[in-house]
Amino acid sequence: MANSSAEPAAMARALELAQTPGAPLGPNPRVGCVIIAADGTAAAEGFHRGAGSVHAEVDALRHAGDRARGATAVVTLEPCNHTGRTGPCAQAMIEAGVIRVVFAQSDPNPVASGGTATLTAAGVDVEGGLLADEARAVNEVWTFAVEHQRPFVTWKLATTLDGWSAAADGTSRWVSSAPARRDTHRLRALCDTILVGTGTVLVDDPQLTVRDENDVPLPRDRQLLRAVMGRREIPTDRRVLDDAADTVVLHTRDPHEALAELFARGRQHVLLEGGPTLAAAFLEAEVADEVVAYVSPTLLGAGRSAVGDLGIETIADALRFDVDDVTVLGEGPEANVRLTMAPREVGS
Repeated sequence: MANSSAEPAAMARALELAQTPGAPLGPNPRVGCVIIAADGTAAAEGFHRGAGSVHAEVDALRHAGDRARGATAVVTLEPCNHTGRTGPCAQAMIEAGVIRVVFAQSDPNPVASGGTATLTAAGVDVEGGLLADEARAVNEVWTFAVEHQRPFVTWKLATTLDGWSAAADGTSRWVSSAPARRDTHRLRALCDTILVGTGTVLVDDPQLTVRDENDVPLPRDRQLLRAVMGRREIPTDRRVLDDAADTVVLHTRDPHEALAELFARGRQHVLLEGGPTLAAAFLEAEVADEVVAYVSPTLLGAGRSAVGDLGIETIADALRFDVDDVTVLGEGPEANVRLTMAPREVGS
């Protein structure tokens, strides 16, 4: 434990490495690793660059070379015990001569977990839990998807001050401002799937692509998966079926079935952008994990609701949310308020 005093700083650095710009948000977790040599100095560091690339531990061990023998490895996620595209990191550490491993977050993935047991059996000193909350926050969506065996769902909506998503005649062009619309594309880029219902496709014919600040579509390899759920047929001329991005049609009205199919396709973060009926279905199924609402300082008095009937008849049964962030986007007539919220747990 000669290096224990250096471990917190090393873990903080490993967390920075895990979030290196360009490191993808999925489908693999973002991981950083720092090797502390036997003399207490930092020998090497590494991070994971995405699916198919070497894991952070192996990246760091390669840079450490012979200095890994007798060293301490500080890593943000429990070393894996699984052979996939790459070999198990636990075994790589044993072969490199690492004598102590300190990790932050335990691996929730049953396929890859077990590294602690393998390391311990080989005589390696292992300690977990250092800056665990911070590490979990780095991979919040990935962790949720693995633990719940379904994607994390962010419901995005745009509404007037009195709760309408469109006027009575269906027009909605100025409900969200230009700054809010630009921010929506930032939000889309954080997800791997955008989901709407067949009704939205039939009525609005959206393309559902990610665009930059100049309203130019990003390259195809940076687009998210477009998913449409429902039982109605989609005409072949709809823009959601063009070649700007991949599209999957989910022939179901059940949110649980839709999310199960998307999870089976490796999807971890779904952005729900459908109409009021689809929003109500996900809220009633209790699978809307985050809400991002763009509120315009506008009154309509009547129009189309942002969410369908939830079967709520008394204020005591209202769905309530905890506000995590409030941000004003734009100024003057272009201003919108962005509310980021999480559903409040029953009884809280």
